[in-house]
Amino acid sequence: MDADVTKSITLSNIRQLWEPGTRREFLRVAALGGSAVLLPAMFAACGDDDGGPMEPPPPDAVVLDLSSDAGVLNYAYALEQLEAAFYTQVIQAFYAGITPEEQQVLTDIGGHEVIHRDFLAATLGGARIPDLMVDFAGGNVDFTSRFSVLSTAKIFEDGGVAAYNGAGRLLTDLNNLLVAGKIVSVEARHAAAIRDLLRPGTRDFAGDDVVDPSGLDQAFEPGFVLQDSGLGQFIITPIEIVS
Repeated sequence: MDADVTKSITLSNIRQLWEPGTRREFLRVAALGGSAVLLPAMFAACGDDDGGPMEPPPPDAVVLDLSSDAGVLNYAYALEQLEAAFYTQVIQAFYAGITPEEQQVLTDIGGHEVIHRDFLAATLGGARIPDLMVDFAGGNVDFTSRFSVLSTAKIFEDGGVAAYNGAGRLLTDLNNLLVAGKIVSVEARHAAAIRDLLRPGTRDFAGDDVVDPSGLDQAFEPGFVLQDSGLGQFIITPIEIVS
């Protein structure tokens, strides 16, 4: 190992530890036996309260300007981040008693969600929003329970379909609308598959609770999706919608 390898990292604000680049650098330095150098201003911000361990600072709010295609795609990107994070955790340790079929379905869906997330990130480039902080424990998801995992997946997939349906009208570029249409068609297949796992052999794969008498699926406005549909409860990062 080179003698001049950096063995310290300087932090002026504790929020820096929640930034992906800083986290990676901190872990690299720590692995070399180094340490973090905290500037005086950081201590001043901590105050004199020693009543317990410090809580992580609240993440900065993310603004989604839906008056532009970039804002609408970032809205989709936020949802894909959430779904990808959920399935990644599911796949890391499957619930007890999972069948080979269920394992394959969840693995395939998780792979699709990661592809969607990464595709939107690459498409947005420098215009993309930061990584969101999510919390499934706060939503009472029990990853050891088949019912809990599949019921949560149903919320994500049904909500994802309705979210894309509701936001499509906001896109002005036909190419972006085409891509969104392709993604939502895959999300609808996910929703049908999850519903069939929950209630196999029934008509619930296209239930009356999501398909209306005209044969049309639900369409939710972005504000409803993030606040009232059940999806927003898992996102810690504050999201502000403007248009």
